[in-house]
Amino acid sequence: MTPVLLIDDDRQLLHATAQTLELAGFDVTPFGAAAEALAKLDRDFAGVVVSDIRMPGLDGLQLFERIRGLDAEIPVILVTGHGDIPTAVKAIQDGVYDFIAKPFPAERLVQCVHRAAEKRNLVLENRRLREAAARAEDDFPLIGQTPVMDRLRQTLRQIADTDVDVLVTGETGSGKEVVARLLHGWSRRAKGNFVALNCGALPEQVIESELFGHEPGAFTGAQKKRVGRIEHSSGGTLFLDELESMPPSTQIQMLRVLEMREVTPLGTNEVRPVDIRIVAAAKVDLADPEQRKAFREDLYYRLNVISLSIPPLRERREDIPLLFSYFAERAARRFKRPAPQLSADILRHLREHDWPGNVRELSHFAERAVLGMMPPAAATPASDGVMTQAGTLPERLERLEAEIIREALAAHEGNVQETIAALGIPRKTFYDKLQRHGIVRRDFESGG
Repeated sequence: MTPVLLIDDDRQLLHATAQTLELAGFDVTPFGAAAEALAKLDRDFAGVVVSDIRMPGLDGLQLFERIRGLDAEIPVILVTGHGDIPTAVKAIQDGVYDFIAKPFPAERLVQCVHRAAEKRNLVLENRRLREAAARAEDDFPLIGQTPVMDRLRQTLRQIADTDVDVLVTGETGSGKEVVARLLHGWSRRAKGNFVALNCGALPEQVIESELFGHEPGAFTGAQKKRVGRIEHSSGGTLFLDELESMPPSTQIQMLRVLEMREVTPLGTNEVRPVDIRIVAAAKVDLADPEQRKAFREDLYYRLNVISLSIPPLRERREDIPLLFSYFAERAARRFKRPAPQLSADILRHLREHDWPGNVRELSHFAERAVLGMMPPAAATPASDGVMTQAGTLPERLERLEAEIIREALAAHEGNVQETIAALGIPRKTFYDKLQRHGIVRRDFESGG
């Protein structure tokens, strides 16, 4: 339950308001004095402060100033008498989340606290993700706090310093090459070369030369000696991606390389020993004959000494916000732009999208977010279907007015001066309408 610190020197009103919020599902702690509540606050406070303005000793405005010094993003809602409204309006300009004038409907307070709690949750989530992303730099992009990622990292560290060959399976964009690079980087082979070859990117007549190398005159166009990828990776790691695409003739030659740890370049009978560690990756399950198709069974078993499977993002959704935060921070540095906050709209997309392109797709999404190429924010629930809802003409006009104000706030990212200019109304009228329609200006601020 979201914690709420409720402060009011009127004991009867304090008790009644506490009951209202508790029935709405909040964890309420009532206080008769602001100083008592202030002692319970710190920067990690995960809830909302609701306080009366006029109180002996430390009043509501002074309490807000103290809280702002502690953490300016703790939402403070002020409860005011009619004569305090101008003061409360000024307080909102200074950063108070919202104010509610007495007497107020219980539902108005509950809705306001709900919105403030959602805002606070997003603030704390952004902070947590930024800190976690900074700590995860060494594990990029095997970033994740889910058990499956913990086990994967642990396994990689256990086998990294062995010379055992590894078969990695995973969907496109899931990070198979990253696993290979980590195995290389965390091993004593790190001083050697990490050599990568995509078996599906080269035609059959080229891949053998790329892998095994050739001597001058070995074939038409071979004018000088070329050291193959296998020999170049000696002392280091050879990464074979899209292994299932390797031509059958090349598979036979690779089988001998794996068994004998030696290579014979094209155009020579010279046998050269190689000290290699092979990490192979496949998009299909090579253990399944139907998926393996023409891939040699004996080569599969020779490579499959240790098998690692990288889970797709949709199977570790809890890690997606953390990954987004990391990629957004990285893109912000690259493009020299501010990193976007994890807003409710972005969070909803992160949770609901299936991410068929996995980590690669998420990285590109974060880059678009940094560049401001996101779809417009969804309309707030209060504005859905404004012209089609039933009601009297005054009621429908009220809803239309609220919708226009929300659109103006969204267009100007909550900037009061620009929104007022666009609407063509006085400042006091603007704040009166915000209060009447239950609109919270801060909800429209950039990054909110």
